[in-house]
Amino acid sequence: MGPPSSSGFYVSRTVALVVAALAAALLLALTVLASLYGHCERVSPSEQRGRKVQDAASPPPHSQEATPDPRNAQEPAVTTTWKDWRPPGPWDQQRLPSWLVPLHYDLELWPRLRPGQLLARCLNFTGRVNITVRCAVATARVLLHSLFLDLDAAEVHGPLNFATANATVGRVPVDSVWFVLDTEYAVLELGEALQPGGLYELQLCFSGPVLPDTREGLFLNVYTDQGERRALIASHMEPTFARNVFPCFDEPALKATFNITIIHHPLYVALSNTPQLGQSEKVDTDGNQWTVTTFHTTPPMPTYLVALAICDFDYVNRTERGKEIRIWARKDAIANGNADFALNITGPIFSFLEDLFNISYPLPKTDIIALPVFDERAMENWGLLVFDESLLLLQPSDELTEKKTVISYTVSHEIGHQWFGNLVTMNWWNNIWLNEGFASYFEFGVTNYFNPKLPGNEIFYSNFLYGVFREDHALVSRAVSLKVENFTETSEIMNLFDLFTYHKGASMARMLSSFLNERLFISALKSYLEAFSYSNAEQDDLWRHFQMAIDDQSEILLPASVKSIMDSWTYQSGFPVITLNVSTGIMKQEPFYLEKNENQTLLTHNSTWIVPILWMKNGITQSLVWLDKSKKVFPEMQLSDSDNDWVILNLNMSGYYRVNYDKLGWMKLSQQLQRDPKAIPVMHRLQLLDDAFSLSKNNYIEIETALDLTKYLAEEDEIIVWHEVLVNLVTRDHVSDVNNYDLYPLLKKYLLKRLSSVWNIYSTIIRENMAALRENYLALISLEKLFGAACWLGLEDCLQLSRQLFREWMSHPENEIPYLIKNVIQCYGIALGSDEEWDFLLNFYMNTTNEDERIHLTYALSCSKDPWILNRFLEYAITTAPSTFNETNVIETVAASEVGRYIAKDFLVNNWQAVSTRYGAHSLVTLVYIIGRSISTDEQMTELQQFFNNMLEEQQRITVHAKLQTIKNENLKNKKKSARIAEWLQKNT
Repeated sequence: MGPPSSSGFYVSRTVALVVAALAAALLLALTVLASLYGHCERVSPSEQRGRKVQDAASPPPHSQEATPDPRNAQEPAVTTTWKDWRPPGPWDQQRLPSWLVPLHYDLELWPRLRPGQLLARCLNFTGRVNITVRCAVATARVLLHSLFLDLDAAEVHGPLNFATANATVGRVPVDSVWFVLDTEYAVLELGEALQPGGLYELQLCFSGPVLPDTREGLFLNVYTDQGERRALIASHMEPTFARNVFPCFDEPALKATFNITIIHHPLYVALSNTPQLGQSEKVDTDGNQWTVTTFHTTPPMPTYLVALAICDFDYVNRTERGKEIRIWARKDAIANGNADFALNITGPIFSFLEDLFNISYPLPKTDIIALPVFDERAMENWGLLVFDESLLLLQPSDELTEKKTVISYTVSHEIGHQWFGNLVTMNWWNNIWLNEGFASYFEFGVTNYFNPKLPGNEIFYSNFLYGVFREDHALVSRAVSLKVENFTETSEIMNLFDLFTYHKGASMARMLSSFLNERLFISALKSYLEAFSYSNAEQDDLWRHFQMAIDDQSEILLPASVKSIMDSWTYQSGFPVITLNVSTGIMKQEPFYLEKNENQTLLTHNSTWIVPILWMKNGITQSLVWLDKSKKVFPEMQLSDSDNDWVILNLNMSGYYRVNYDKLGWMKLSQQLQRDPKAIPVMHRLQLLDDAFSLSKNNYIEIETALDLTKYLAEEDEIIVWHEVLVNLVTRDHVSDVNNYDLYPLLKKYLLKRLSSVWNIYSTIIRENMAALRENYLALISLEKLFGAACWLGLEDCLQLSRQLFREWMSHPENEIPYLIKNVIQCYGIALGSDEEWDFLLNFYMNTTNEDERIHLTYALSCSKDPWILNRFLEYAITTAPSTFNETNVIETVAASEVGRYIAKDFLVNNWQAVSTRYGAHSLVTLVYIIGRSISTDEQMTELQQFFNNMLEEQQRITVHAKLQTIKNENLKNKKKSARIAEWLQKNT
């Protein structure tokens, strides 16, 4: 979210007095207009141009009124105006000045949510916050964050005298208050300076919106429970949304304690970070009764962890080590037992981490709430964790899926944050990986502890390494940790919550643990957590505590300091390719590039990594070695002429790098796989294939080297290894080229001959006992790819099974197709069927409101091989009501199918005006790319451009031409690669 360029305008006390008389008349007019348009019409960034501030007496904490009484005003109201100019000053800086340090917040919030009320575009809330601050530098200005809030009153009291229990304190005049939208500040101009060392209290009254279409600050969830439409309010403050809810010092290093009060309807329950302290009643000016719920004081914490919820949910609870755990969810979900699984794992996870770190969880309770919709998936607020219900609640139908494991990982991740993030918080967002990377690392450690049968290394690869390796490379601009702190806009900070922070960050922690040992790793983390409890830390603080652990022992020797080793990874983008020549023992490192060329390394990268090399020789684990230079000789890694001599680097893929070998090294590994594949652990069969195909794709080795590794596959019964093969050989590029090359029949013959063994295992399970897969996580995440590839390759048993299961579903729709293979069955049920199957699925589509389900059904409906059916589908897309089909999605999906690309092209010629009228000409650009994805000649490109020229505007033509040229070049490379694959298959089939 980027604020607009308009900013606040400075208003001095002298000017304010001159303006006051004119302001009175203007305020009267504005009041009338406000009553007509309502508060909700003024909250967007582009619309906010004026705020009113009254220098009025602020009510005492927990008073009967949350907003000031104008009758108590002692000075005239100060009206600020908004212009494009303001004097230069600290409000132009992106970080708060160090003048004031917040110590404590008394925060009261009153959202006006009532059961059964008409849910309009937004609701309002009012609030009051008293912030105790320590003055570090004398200042006559106060800067704090505030965004989209109307500030109704502002006072400053102090210096405070706690020795006399604040019986009498002074008052600092507030001359004016103004706002700076682009840096999101409220500025209080004071009549006298605050003094260093003094304690002061800022007293602010404010109001703002609760919006239903965002998850920033306070937001609304509208949902159905027990057959009724209901609503709740929840909060999400990370990273910078606390300022949307209350004026505050909204930076992670500015920790403070909080006393929170929530005013809510008596039929709702209010939740916050800490246990309820007490309740009272109050009546508003309209005679409506409200409940005032107060909560105990929080530990010191950043503003982004402040949390609240107002709802009429039910809960299940248990006690763990004397502390209550409650899971809150819709009443239907609680009654159906959907929260029981999460409840049963939460307590043991807390206990495990308490014992691991020898640091008790500091709060006496934990509430976990399952929201019907929460776009951020989950949030670790201290004492009130917030989840999207899809990641917390277990449906009975989920028993045969990987859902239990997903819930376990997600809950473990958020509980891990209670130590990494909540107890110890990074100083600034450039080190957010200290929160997310370690929480991600421990989610796997915790889940594997409670589920020891889970293949942890393979799951870490499939869930983390697989994805981030495909995004990371030497030219990407994103390192795990950023040395600079000069980014502060919310959009910039939000961009840090990505694969690099979570997945690469977890990989950094895993690699660190692997070259130390688990005992030393945990010992250093304990020391770090103890030293910075309730405080903040930087990356160097973490490395210092690891170095202390290293220095206190003599067993582990490192080639450099922990800081030097780890900085070489966290401050550099990309990762290295480690190449071993098994004839000479020479090992070298170079940056990994997408589509490497000869001069790239010299021109763009001159750094090296300090690389830990865990390795095995002939199946026996060897001692750790280090590659701390660009090149180094390891005589122990030389191989003899013996057929049984082989070596594999990067044990369990614990290091964040890819491994390459010379031709002899790859050949010996290929021969060992054909001779005795089980001598190489499954993790390393997976690793060899992943590294080889990735390196061949990016010009490090020949594609034939990767293909040689697949010769043994008739003996491979591990589905996760097959998954790796199929994602590299059964690709969209190869599917697109089916009609143009001899590749498909060769690939079909080669793979089906080797696929039969693993297919027979899983087809039998599908037919006889799907429950057998309940605990097989790798099968659960790989089965769809195996099933889909088998059917695409034309395996008759797969096609027959698809027909059978689809027809059984048609006969008994209440018996759903097994979730794991549902998409494949629906697609091939349509592809192999007639209009009867298609009409059945269309009717199913029309009767579901689940958007994700509709996306899958759209794909299945486009699998038809009958041109007239696909034409009819496209006709439906533009003739039915807009809410029935997203026609651009339908057209794009049909255009992406093997038969549909030609149908969609002709359909657009005949119906472009209808498509354009409903969705605009811009939708055509995406369709051009989809339809043109198989072009490989200038003639084809010219034909496609001429075809679309009349439909495109000039700028779109230029954009499309450049994109099509890129597609053509990419396709030419793919065709060359496909030709080489076909040639290899011809020799080896």
